[in-house]
Amino acid sequence: MIQKMQLPLQTMNLIVGFMVWVILSSLLSFIIEDIQITPQQAAWVTAIPVILGSILRVPLGYLTNLLGARLIFIISFILLIPPVYYISIADSFIDLVIGGLFIGIGGAIFSVGVTSLPKYYSKERHGFVNGIYGAGNIGTAITAFAAPVLAAKFGWSTTVQFYMVLLGIFILANIFMGDRQETKVKTPLIQQIKSVYKNEKLWLFSLFYFITFGSFVAFTVYLPNFLVSEFNLAQVDAGLRTAGFIAIATVTRPLGGWLADRFNPLIMLMYIFAGFTLAAMLLSFAPSINLYTVGCLTIASVAGAGNGVIFKLVPMYFNKQAGIVNGIVAAMGGLGGFFPPLILTSLYTLTGHYAIGFMALSQIALASLVIVIWMYYHDKLTLSHQVMKTTPLGMMVTDINGKIVTVNPAFTEHTGYSLEESVGNNPKMLSSGKQSKEFYQKMWIELKNKDFWQGEIWNKRKDGSHYLEWLTINAIKDDSGEIIQYAGVFSDITEKNKIAENKLESRKIN
Repeated sequence: MIQKMQLPLQTMNLIVGFMVWVILSSLLSFIIEDIQITPQQAAWVTAIPVILGSILRVPLGYLTNLLGARLIFIISFILLIPPVYYISIADSFIDLVIGGLFIGIGGAIFSVGVTSLPKYYSKERHGFVNGIYGAGNIGTAITAFAAPVLAAKFGWSTTVQFYMVLLGIFILANIFMGDRQETKVKTPLIQQIKSVYKNEKLWLFSLFYFITFGSFVAFTVYLPNFLVSEFNLAQVDAGLRTAGFIAIATVTRPLGGWLADRFNPLIMLMYIFAGFTLAAMLLSFAPSINLYTVGCLTIASVAGAGNGVIFKLVPMYFNKQAGIVNGIVAAMGGLGGFFPPLILTSLYTLTGHYAIGFMALSQIALASLVIVIWMYYHDKLTLSHQVMKTTPLGMMVTDINGKIVTVNPAFTEHTGYSLEESVGNNPKMLSSGKQSKEFYQKMWIELKNKDFWQGEIWNKRKDGSHYLEWLTINAIKDDSGEIIQYAGVFSDITEKNKIAENKLESRKIN
């Protein structure tokens, strides 16, 4: 029973953590009425919580494996209470920075659930499960919508203190409902990092999450104040629109994970980054509030779906190191939300508009799309290489002029010719002399007419011995339909042929 409760409990934990994480950005328009800060300082106030929320994700993922999610959630919520109270009594920019830094713990707990929850489910459901857990980022929407409403009635200081009560409730919930029997993993942190840091896919997934989750965080902390200052919206209206952005990103996250369980995740990412590119280009033209809304909601949709897809990819490629990789990828995603508000504010100060910043996002997304396409085709080539390497059938690939391009280990085992001896040579090196010239002419006519040939053929090994093989030759074409290579696959049937001949001879004698 306790184990079945972990997904809803940990998702609720994430909701609470993210609610705390964005207190400052959601209430900034109220705070600046009491604390005088510059626009540049305001950007730092909204960005600062992202720092600790990102950096701590790696050690929290590791500690979750070591100590279990129950204990990490309890300790994290206890540590959040002092900075929340400190923010509620803040009266200077420095106070906001100090308090904001430590409420970053609320964002760091993301890596706890993505490390813990896959232990309770089969690999085929990891995308959907992590998507459901990731939907806990709805906590940012709850704060973005509810905090301004409460602040308008009770004041921003009292509103912040309400969160201390919420943290206390969930400390008790984890004490009584957290799983004490969670499977522990005690591999040293440095050893885990050493096992993955040279893998380029770790850093590519980090880049992708830097964009998808980073965009989600950046827009979450940037929109409330931006909509008030740029479009002169009321504070509650800006909070409601921000909540809508977050809600869409939250709903599409489990949808992205669910789709990634059923379709190729890399193809999913192609559509996601194409959407990012177009939406960011739209925003770069500084449109009206209606078109700006379309661009933002498109980014919300693709960012949410992308977050779900990426955490399906991690266990696919890092089955045994998912904990540490989840932490690193999650940390990079958090950092992705740190820089954009600062960059956008700086660019606005220099140029008077945000166009360059959004255009830069579109170009980064476009570059990511190109990388994903490369990964997709590289994986297909890798799979083909693994098939060639492991199959017991001999394989040989030639160009259209008949020169050998590559052979597999089984070819060497059957013929005695190594890869180095074969490449650049002609398949005639295997000719046994038992087939007539007409035999080969008919083979090539059929190959050109049907794009394949299949049959028995006698060939010769490097040591001079003859063997009978069952050979299939296929023409390989490019996208335009032109033949670019020929692939031959064969098996040695000499012994089978001898057995068949002996049986036939025995029947004749009898």
